[in-house]
Amino acid sequence: MHPLPNKIHINTPHPLLLPLVTKNLTLNNSLIAMAKLLHFLPLLFLTVIFHTSHAQTAVAPTPSGPTNITKVLEKAGQFTTFIKLLKATQTADRINSQLNNSNQGLTIFAPTDNAFSSLKAGTLNSINTQDQLQLVQFHILPNLYTMSQFQTASNPLHTQAGNSDDGEYPLNVTTSGNQVNVTTGVVDTPVSNTIYSDNQLAVYQVDKVLLPMALFGQPPTAAPAEAPAPTKPEKNVRSADSPTGSSDASVDASSAVGLNSQKAKGVTFVVVAVVAGVISCL
Repeated sequence: MHPLPNKIHINTPHPLLLPLVTKNLTLNNSLIAMAKLLHFLPLLFLTVIFHTSHAQTAVAPTPSGPTNITKVLEKAGQFTTFIKLLKATQTADRINSQLNNSNQGLTIFAPTDNAFSSLKAGTLNSINTQDQLQLVQFHILPNLYTMSQFQTASNPLHTQAGNSDDGEYPLNVTTSGNQVNVTTGVVDTPVSNTIYSDNQLAVYQVDKVLLPMALFGQPPTAAPAEAPAPTKPEKNVRSADSPTGSSDASVDASSAVGLNSQKAKGVTFVVVAVVAGVISCL
């Protein structure tokens, strides 16, 4: 057996070569790290593409069809009566045509079914077809108003029912903070909810039917005429006239009686005188 050496000698690089060896080791480590990165890079790339595609799919809105006012109200619910009126007067078709064929904005005040139920019985049946059209158009403004724009709106507002400047269909709005109140001269109601809003159409819920003065308002009362002097009943008038006629008749009758009495006295005197003369002759 060979005896074990007392010392183990390790060959170390020459001091002048040590920096070069260290640099090579660093380079080798970098290459190893890069190789590992390249190994996972395709997986990382696929992961990024997947998440990006998924995010774009989730954010992109689905294409919407043309705006349809009846579908907007049907989706909101509780506007069945107003929808029926819109269809019966063909106003719904005109609204949809305007929204999809022009850039003109619209604002619609939509009364709820409870609002129509609160009307006096026979209110809608008391007006003809043309007036029903005016009633529906009275709820439509030919311009787009956001809730904030009502604060600077000039009263009276124009409606599709006609020119409000002539006083026939006045519609006024007042604001208090974020609250908007609508006044027609017959009813007064707040805007209770925003049903739909985009850059061309705004639909607001109201809890009362907007009744225009021209159709449902009381006509202005005229100044009371001067009351005529009270007249007596016909029976009293006749009885009142009777004394006058009776008085005249009484005077005439009294005169006639007086004359007759005087004549009777004269005749009696003559008869007495004749009888006395005859006796004296005897």
